[in-house]
Amino acid sequence: MTEEQIPEDSNPLRDPQVSKTTIAHLRIGWWSLLIFLSLGIALELCHGFKVSWYLDVSNETRRLMWTLAHAHGTLLALLHMAFAAATCLVPAWAPGWRRLASRALCVASVAIPLGFFLGGVQIFAGDPGIGILLLPAGAFLLFVSVLLTACGMSAARS
Repeated sequence: MTEEQIPEDSNPLRDPQVSKTTIAHLRIGWWSLLIFLSLGIALELCHGFKVSWYLDVSNETRRLMWTLAHAHGTLLALLHMAFAAATCLVPAWAPGWRRLASRALCVASVAIPLGFFLGGVQIFAGDPGIGILLLPAGAFLLFVSVLLTACGMSAARS
């Protein structure tokens, strides 16, 4: 069914705010996926070429932090795409809560992978660097975003 075949009153993309949020999260999701796919390829190349500053036993924390940055970034990119679908499929979601969930997800999507990545840049006796302090704030914002989205989906009529 094309957009023209959908009755105007039931097409969520007719609401400019829903459409703007949907497109923004799809754009963020796809670009983030490309970035974290590239990071994953770079990490695999470090493995393949036996790069010592990445593979040495003394750099185990760096390897773990950067692997976590890649994995969490990829997952968050996919979460943006799911969020875009949610905003499109449930246009009746309260705009204020939708906006807050959207912003929290965007900030979490930067803070979590960046915290892991920066935590691996400079390591101290096996402990991650100070950049890891971004992680709790990002995790809290991700929790808020998921909670608001779950509540928005539950409140929507079937």
